[in-house]
Amino acid sequence: MDLLIENIRGLVLATDNPSQPLCGSAMRQIPILKEAYLFIRDGIIYSYGNMPNKGVERADRVIDATGKFVFPSFVDSHTHLVFAGSRENEFVDRINGLGYAEIARKGGGILNSAKLIQQTSEQQLYESALQRVYEVITTGTGAIEIKSGYGLTTRDELKILRVVRRLRENVPIPVKSTFLGAHAIPGNSTREEYVKKVIDEMIPAVADQGLADYCDVFCEEGFFSPLETSMIVEQGLKYGLKPRLHANQLSRSGGVQVGVQHNAISVDHLETVGDEEIEMLKNSSTIPTLLPAAAFFLDMHFPPAKRMIEAGLPVALASDYNPGSSPTGNIPLVIALACIKMKMTPSEAIVAATINAAWALECHNELGTISPGKRANVFITKPMPTINYLPYAFGSNLVETVILKGQIFRGG
Repeated sequence: MDLLIENIRGLVLATDNPSQPLCGSAMRQIPILKEAYLFIRDGIIYSYGNMPNKGVERADRVIDATGKFVFPSFVDSHTHLVFAGSRENEFVDRINGLGYAEIARKGGGILNSAKLIQQTSEQQLYESALQRVYEVITTGTGAIEIKSGYGLTTRDELKILRVVRRLRENVPIPVKSTFLGAHAIPGNSTREEYVKKVIDEMIPAVADQGLADYCDVFCEEGFFSPLETSMIVEQGLKYGLKPRLHANQLSRSGGVQVGVQHNAISVDHLETVGDEEIEMLKNSSTIPTLLPAAAFFLDMHFPPAKRMIEAGLPVALASDYNPGSSPTGNIPLVIALACIKMKMTPSEAIVAATINAAWALECHNELGTISPGKRANVFITKPMPTINYLPYAFGSNLVETVILKGQIFRGG
């Protein structure tokens, strides 16, 4: 089917496919083609240009986008979207002054989610996760990563990853899968026993069933040390699982260093980093991925996004959608938080949630920009004056029409 979107106020990130993520000041130079058209053929971006030069004569469907912007779909490169139940009681506990450790001692936190996962059937997990995927699509997400990590037994980690595989087979957007068995130490195991189980039992089982693209570890004080993280990552690499790490959320944990040393695709969170970590990232291909919704929800200090951008890093943004610290997959809200709390410009935040996030999820040849030959995952906004309006109007869903692989999914 041929689809023509015409009279577009601004075609965002209309560009040749970049050969690398956008770094530093380049994140502010977002290409926007004014008074444009976009032509899609057989699910692929075929051509675009200025309306006066429109060479397209016929299309099966024409959408008039007068006053509206067209964006490439957002890429959410860090979520824990398969989970059971909710943790609003912990939310109230934090309001009442309890800290992370105190909530964990009460049986909350990751171990609470693990208990709920273990009590929930695979079918129930699939049905609830499917609803969440469709929810985030309506706010502009066109590709997503989903982690395990709430199982903490071999059986339940595999159960979560089978749900992710089923989502990949049935939802209309690309899905990448990450094994995060090293998310916490279960209460019935010593640290040494559990690390050994992750290495000797879980990773081989995950790889044998082809259930994951990546291996993640929560490298943090009280969770997994840099040495343990290295051991797990190296085992993952032996089984073809590329590393991406939770790093430096609560402390300068050494997670960035481990990630860079092992050529991790990304290191995520980074609420607590210094000059040493930034300098290491400058001399690597590892992408720093920031999760401002988690810092906001936990009322923590935010990652130093501006310092990273000024240092020339290719910052990415993701939602961290999970039941405990970021119960949202709304990327426009994440962009608004990045602007309001981390002082990223709207252009920087949009780049971080599109092309740079696509590099962080290794789907940059398919998504992230409006480029001929890429998958036609795009969305049309409601009428708005500039792209700055997207984070400015943070309480509104400005995504009017969602197009996935050239098919109208919502609106239109």
